[in-house]
Amino acid sequence: MVAAVDVTPPVPAAGGEGGWLPVGGAAGAPGIEPVPPVAGGALATAEPGVTARVGAVPIKNSVYVLPATEQAAEDFQWILREIVDAGGTASITRAEFVDGLTDAEIRRLFRDARAQDYEEIAAEARAVLKSLPPRRRPVTEHREQVAEALARLRKRFTAVRRMDFFGAGGGEDALRALDQIEEHLRPLVRPAPTPRPQTEPRPRGRTWVTRRDVFVDRVASAWLIRRFIDPEASFKFVAPQGYRPDIGDVRFDMFEAEYSHEGDRCTFETLLARFCLNDPGLRDIAEIVHDIDLKDGKFGRAEAAGIERVLAAIMAAHPDDGARLERGTQLLDELYALCAKDNTQR
Repeated sequence: MVAAVDVTPPVPAAGGEGGWLPVGGAAGAPGIEPVPPVAGGALATAEPGVTARVGAVPIKNSVYVLPATEQAAEDFQWILREIVDAGGTASITRAEFVDGLTDAEIRRLFRDARAQDYEEIAAEARAVLKSLPPRRRPVTEHREQVAEALARLRKRFTAVRRMDFFGAGGGEDALRALDQIEEHLRPLVRPAPTPRPQTEPRPRGRTWVTRRDVFVDRVASAWLIRRFIDPEASFKFVAPQGYRPDIGDVRFDMFEAEYSHEGDRCTFETLLARFCLNDPGLRDIAEIVHDIDLKDGKFGRAEAAGIERVLAAIMAAHPDDGARLERGTQLLDELYALCAKDNTQR
């Protein structure tokens, strides 16, 4: 069974950065339903739960689409893998819809889907708040269960925020409800002890590979790698589709990477945890990177908006990834110095 991916550059379209990205393929595996031809090829869909994980929405005849971005193409590669592993064949192509749904209508489908997700999170959070006993009571097993529910809801909120491509309503209400739970529990919940992690062997002089068009998480992770993990590291920036690692390559923040997002952690946080880097200044930077990359407001870092704006300026001024990394490294060196100074004064 073979999965094919169209790796041509995005074609500008009214729908988004590069049109729309439908997932399609041949029937023959559980969860694959044949549909009529669209944009020149027979399309199919995986089970709704699979496509929902990456934020795809169904259009006519159960075809699922995402905005045509490199991140979306990488997400759909995971879906292709599941289809092929289940015995089917599949392909991805970029498309512009010339009849039926308009771009505006498709965007509205995305907003409605995410607004419903936010409302479900907010409703569950409100139900949790109602279950809380008065704050004067001591910590109980019930309160610990509430803390676990809060962690689960924050993880779900992070996932939905990453899939909110067109700014759906309801996100702030959901976040406010989650913050209310956290505020209610903060003085009362005792953090559970965590086992001491095992430090991974640190690579030396390896080639670290990530997706091209780097931004905050990849820039910060590359800085962290060269500054604290592998001082002799070199970097390679590749297209998300069609890349095959060479012997000795170490991948980060990309499809099937050795180091990438884990749970609600961004890649920078994953690297800190896996290599046991406990520097307070690095933890401060990790919180800033998290808030910019995941947009979930988890740490509420006031600096995040300003750092994101400076990074955006660097990206706009430097189309070359090597130059972006060089300028980002200067920024992060200075930010780290500031964080270290702040921590010594606390």
